[in-house]
Amino acid sequence: MEEFRINQAQSLLRDAIKSKTNKETLKSPKEGIINVKVFEKLLNLLFEAEEFIYTSRPTHELDMETATLFAGKIIDARTEIDEILSDFGVINKPDSEEDIKEYSKDLLILTTKNSFKKAITKFGVDPQRIIVAGVPLDPEDMKLLNPKIPEAALIPIEKKIAHVKSDIERKMEQFKLKNIIVLVENDKPGEILGNRAETLYNAQTVTKENLKDITVAEFIKIVS
Repeated sequence: MEEFRINQAQSLLRDAIKSKTNKETLKSPKEGIINVKVFEKLLNLLFEAEEFIYTSRPTHELDMETATLFAGKIIDARTEIDEILSDFGVINKPDSEEDIKEYSKDLLILTTKNSFKKAITKFGVDPQRIIVAGVPLDPEDMKLLNPKIPEAALIPIEKKIAHVKSDIERKMEQFKLKNIIVLVENDKPGEILGNRAETLYNAQTVTKENLKDITVAEFIKIVS
């Protein structure tokens, strides 16, 4: 699990570096309303980052793995800061629909629930480029979720897995897609799906605590 989180943080670091190449001019704030939910999320991320201060005493030195995890928290916090600043006109609010169309044009998105698909679709992503994998991508992975599952019960699951894989291959070819992102919550099904997709398709996995609450700014960061 720890290796999974480290890999995710490394992916976020690479995306953040790519998405912050242009200089941004800060403007004078305008009137606005504080998005309390975003602000609370920002504080929670900073509290999580603060733990590294205590665990790295007395030198506060971080090795590669913990530095990656720490930086990932700071990058997530910066996403929330950017959203708050854009609400008050300090930085430009991105042209969300156009940005999402541009950044996601070469992507196929895998997730684990229809409710997550709906959350992503509302940002303007073509639902045809989102696949809900309600089962793992390998029958053996089902045993990780349910070690006591009978062999007979795996037969219909194998058929569902074959359908999902066929759907992936068909859409990658149909839409001339180049990359796959697995967007899931931080739970066992999401971890298993992400690990197998990375092995099979060299996919990138991004986890969120609650995908239903994902913001446009967060989603743009993920796909950019």
